[in-house]
Amino acid sequence: MTNERKICLGAIVGVHGIKGEVKVKSFTETDRNLDHYGTLTDQKGRSWEVKVTGHSKELLRVKLKGIDDRNSARDLIGCKLYTDRENLPEIENEDEFYQADLIGLEVRLKDGKAVGRVSGIYNFGAGEIVEIKLAESGREEMIPFDHEYVPEVNIKDGYIIVSSVSMIFAEDEEKNGAEI
Repeated sequence: MTNERKICLGAIVGVHGIKGEVKVKSFTETDRNLDHYGTLTDQKGRSWEVKVTGHSKELLRVKLKGIDDRNSARDLIGCKLYTDRENLPEIENEDEFYQADLIGLEVRLKDGKAVGRVSGIYNFGAGEIVEIKLAESGREEMIPFDHEYVPEVNIKDGYIIVSSVSMIFAEDEEKNGAEI
């Protein structure tokens, strides 16, 4: 399965009960909307009809058609659930975008110099992080995805502006005499 036109809506992270329900970390704006996107697919190309049955702490409880026992559900832990990009609502506001639309955008410094491409967007619990593959070295760098580090996102023209491509902290700057 090619994920170019696929958007990950959630990931199966556990099981609930004995009748095959799974716990899903939802990546949708409104978590309960996971079942509003029709049949979902996983990274192995399998199709799943999903029904949200409730919450279990911050996670959704989801019933997948054809998964009827705990052992079958346990085998799906780690499975990511995708929909086609076309199934997502159109964005009406020019200042809004889907995070998946950032992948592949050119990364420029404030002076306009191209330095790499966006290779990923992550959230490890403390906010979004943008991963940048640097053109010169091929090295991957991660910076916070906030207005201080990423002051401009231009989906239409295919680039983002960043203030820096590395996390140099004040104490590092003092030691090395480096500028950000």
